[in-house]
Amino acid sequence: MAAPADVFVPRSAAPAEAAGALSHWALIRRRFFRHKLAVGSLYLLGVLYTLAAGAEFFAPSTRQWRDLSHAYCPPQLPRFSLAHGWHVPAMRSHVDPLTFKRSYREDPTRVVALGFFVQGEPYRLGGLIPWDRHLFGAKAAGAHGLDGAAPTFFFLGADKYGQDIFSRLVYGSRISLSVGLVSIAVTFLLGVTIGGISGYVGGLTDTIIQRVIEIVNAFPQIPLWLAFGAVLPADWPPLSTYFAITLVLSLFGWTGLARVVRGKILALREEDYATAARLLGASHGRILFRHLLPGFSSHIIVVLTMSVPTMVLGETSLSFLGLGLRPPIVSWGVMLKECESIQTVANYPWLLLPVVLIVLTVLCFNFLGDGLRDAADPYSAR
Repeated sequence: MAAPADVFVPRSAAPAEAAGALSHWALIRRRFFRHKLAVGSLYLLGVLYTLAAGAEFFAPSTRQWRDLSHAYCPPQLPRFSLAHGWHVPAMRSHVDPLTFKRSYREDPTRVVALGFFVQGEPYRLGGLIPWDRHLFGAKAAGAHGLDGAAPTFFFLGADKYGQDIFSRLVYGSRISLSVGLVSIAVTFLLGVTIGGISGYVGGLTDTIIQRVIEIVNAFPQIPLWLAFGAVLPADWPPLSTYFAITLVLSLFGWTGLARVVRGKILALREEDYATAARLLGASHGRILFRHLLPGFSSHIIVVLTMSVPTMVLGETSLSFLGLGLRPPIVSWGVMLKECESIQTVANYPWLLLPVVLIVLTVLCFNFLGDGLRDAADPYSAR
């Protein structure tokens, strides 16, 4: 029997979220979380940036620590047993008298006990708080000098100076990942401002700006990056070099965003709400930055997200070629500097581990940008 038409339907029986009642950003958020690959990439990027922010705590050793007696030590994956708990076998080195090549063998008679929140090399958490606890590492590691007898625990192996690869990867993520974000901030300011002025003012101003953008895009980026990197003085302090590389990467990354902003402004500047604001006496700056730009802010976020991998790869390329960041700065590109020799890579393949993180980061940002683009599209499936 059909229910009468005037039967009261409780509010709880209605859908929890009616699409028509949601705001623009709520709709974007709901569509984004349906993109599983983008959500997973967002979480993975969150893990990488968390490691970068707390590098001193998450890295088993500090950035300066080294053990020259264990140069090119292979990776030591943790093991578990009832007798020793989490541990790794101690490594015994051997130098070939003919080739002088160093090799390592496990010593079954000695083990290195591992633990969490172990005491290790002292550091300053966040550059302020003195502490000596690390998330994991060899127990009773203590502080050792360059030739000290530190426990031989190298989770992902060691480089030619006996430095822990995993610790350097964690410290390097702080530079390589932050370069992309800082460059994007400068790109955002240049692209939004110049592109907005070009689309809103129009006329001769628009023509001049577009011709400048075409000239900038006509130059090949890699040779220009190399030229700017070669100009940087070798005796500059690390912080100055870092900001210089960031500025170089930003100088050629704003043109794409400026083109997107210009096209959107040209389409929106004659809309009714923009005309109404103009008739009410609003200034040009208020109309542009208060009324027009927020109308497509989601598209700006997508463009910026897709541009971060370009900045990361640019820093890696310059540092790998020796024209970007230099030691004692630790970045993924600086670490790859040791992989210039094919023989070194063939004998010690774990030195290529920064490539894994670079590829993973680039893929995560691409998947994240793809998910944001689908979520910002009003015609995508909901």
